[in-house]
Amino acid sequence: MLATILVATIPLPAHAGPLPAGFVRLADVDPTIRQDIRYAGLENFLHRKASGYEAPVCILTEQTANALSGVQKAIAAKGLTLVVFDCYRPAQAVTDMGKWTREGGPPDPQWYPKVKRSDLIAKGYVGELSSHSRGSTLDVAIARADGPSAPKPACGAIDAVTLDFGTGFDCFDPSSETAHRPLGREAAANRKLLVDAMRAGGFKNYAREWWHFTLANEPFRIRRFDFPVSAR
Repeated sequence: MLATILVATIPLPAHAGPLPAGFVRLADVDPTIRQDIRYAGLENFLHRKASGYEAPVCILTEQTANALSGVQKAIAAKGLTLVVFDCYRPAQAVTDMGKWTREGGPPDPQWYPKVKRSDLIAKGYVGELSSHSRGSTLDVAIARADGPSAPKPACGAIDAVTLDFGTGFDCFDPSSETAHRPLGREAAANRKLLVDAMRAGGFKNYAREWWHFTLANEPFRIRRFDFPVSAR
């Protein structure tokens, strides 16, 4: 979810309206891709909405949305669909998450079962800066197109309707590392399926999170943005 890179802050007006040049709402490019945007609701590791999320919509750079649509078309031939959990993330949301970790607290059996909240940054599970704020990083899984899969993992987004990936989205635990072993045969196969499909579409995986991908040729490599996630 939260690979960190040193970037320059480009503040933009914090109000709904037209997106900055180069950004699109994913539904306008490919409405067949399912959206389950977690930080716009309560079912996430914060147990509340993150700052800057005004609507549960996926916003990406235009290049990223087009590339993701290509991946969707490729897996649709197998009766599958992509499910996105987070896309562009405002810089204010990243700051919000960092501040929240510093408030401290015990492990959370659903989201970070083996780590205290105050250690989430030090352990690399929450970043003080995030590639998501550049607009070409997203968190994604695969589901069956014709019905729910619902594997009910013990950690992470346990209510997400996806194939079995061994953990849910945002499970802050070593078991979420893409190449983690031991891992059930089906979960290992599904992680490989996702990585291979995304790589073929021009994306690279963050090895510590099987769900986290960035467009290899992203357009804004040294910029981060802070406009809100809004429906219109």
